[in-house]
Amino acid sequence: MEYRELGKTGLMVSRLGLGGLPLQRIDAAGTRKILERLMEAGVNYIDTARAYTVSEALLGEGLLGIRDKFILATKSMARTKAEMEKDIDISLKNLKTDYIDLYQVHNPNEAQLETVMAPGGALEVLMEAKEAGKIGHIGVTAHSPKVFEMALSLPWVETIMFPYNIVENQGEEYIRACQEKNIGFIAMKPMAGGNIEDGSLAVRYILANPNVTVAIPGMASVEEVAENTAAANDPSPLTGEEKEKAAAIVKELGTQFCRRCNYCAPCTVGINISSVFLFAGYLRRYDLAGWSKDRYDLQPVKADACIECGACEKRCPYQLPIREMLKKAHRDLEAVKK
Repeated sequence: MEYRELGKTGLMVSRLGLGGLPLQRIDAAGTRKILERLMEAGVNYIDTARAYTVSEALLGEGLLGIRDKFILATKSMARTKAEMEKDIDISLKNLKTDYIDLYQVHNPNEAQLETVMAPGGALEVLMEAKEAGKIGHIGVTAHSPKVFEMALSLPWVETIMFPYNIVENQGEEYIRACQEKNIGFIAMKPMAGGNIEDGSLAVRYILANPNVTVAIPGMASVEEVAENTAAANDPSPLTGEEKEKAAAIVKELGTQFCRRCNYCAPCTVGINISSVFLFAGYLRRYDLAGWSKDRYDLQPVKADACIECGACEKRCPYQLPIREMLKKAHRDLEAVKK
């Protein structure tokens, strides 16, 4: 496994890390098995978040006795000092540790990042926690290129996390700037929110960029660990066939697709927006008509219940036209004849 220094933190991290969001689907025993396999493969970087429900707690159980083998990162959507102080203490308790290597400001917009840095903002307590040894380093995660650009100019930012994958390379200029400024770059959404099916190609594509410090695909099984670590350990350049596959994925997905980050939730009337788009995507890309229709029919609230309030679109970090996409998804799925 190749290791890189995480910006100016002094931490040497494996170029492949664990994204902790999918751990919500398993249990503590399953999490422990994944951690043991990662340890055997030389993977030493773990990312989770306060927003990932039980992920921190499952990792806390799984890391008992092996905490020192991993560089541990989490993040909070707190913007004020009081909120961040509370979240840091919860993270420490959940993760069953007395220090967290990297604590990140989770997905702020430009105004929220200003709030974080203002008097009484979250940055105050992050600095205090760093001084006290509760956290080692401070980073920012973003979905917006504008926030990425803003974060690059902030002296306290040691790492930046941003989506980067086969179909989302709009941040390459800023990723290059991270390298120049000695800021660690963490590639999130390697599979574009599950839209990219070929995990090996996804990992190889990302790590072929020398400016990427670490990529963090979500892994919820030992089989996924094996696939991703094998891809990360393959030093050969992308083949012509792989480049053709990547180009086909770009053509197929375009830019208007749901990454299933669920920031749009909750829907005012209870539509499971990301699930609707998942079923519509499987119908469109794989012609799984029966499978998609059956699962859509089981939804307690279908997409045509949308009242077009627009609340979901205001929360979507990708500015997707969710209301129109829901209408199309409903039309396509309802048109399936069983």
